[in-house]
Amino acid sequence: MELLVVIVLLGILVTLGLTSFRGSQGKSRDSRRKSELRQIALALEIYVNDKGKYPNDDGAGRIMGCAPDDVSLCNWNTEFKDKNGTIYMVTLPADPGGLSYYYDVLGATNGSYQLYTRLENTLDSDVTKDVSGNPEAYSGLSCGAKLCNYGIASTNTTAGAGRMKISE
Repeated sequence: MELLVVIVLLGILVTLGLTSFRGSQGKSRDSRRKSELRQIALALEIYVNDKGKYPNDDGAGRIMGCAPDDVSLCNWNTEFKDKNGTIYMVTLPADPGGLSYYYDVLGATNGSYQLYTRLENTLDSDVTKDVSGNPEAYSGLSCGAKLCNYGIASTNTTAGAGRMKISE
């Protein structure tokens, strides 16, 4: 009987430990996502200083500004380099959890951009919330298999400007 009690207690402790561990892994990936979006934003600012405009997007959330002609697709996890050989990022990061980042250039003159991702921890203070405090996502912006719920933007606009938000 004592052995059974010990086994049950160990099972409960292992379950609690695994749950906590999985939550901390998601928060770690979210932290990495935010950091990588800031790094991409810095590369885009250097790009706009060189070219006078932000690179185009392909309509599916990817950057169109790579070599050999400055209008080719820049794939995630590859080099972000222009036709002159200027390297803006050694590796354009990809989402650490198997989803994807979403890049959206705004305006006819490519004067601003927005970058989005999907945070796993919907309780994160940076996830947009509706008036009732429920997490929201950006309608129509797919960060892989799920809608994006976190964004940053160039300094002359805000993330989600012109985008409808929906409760999750």
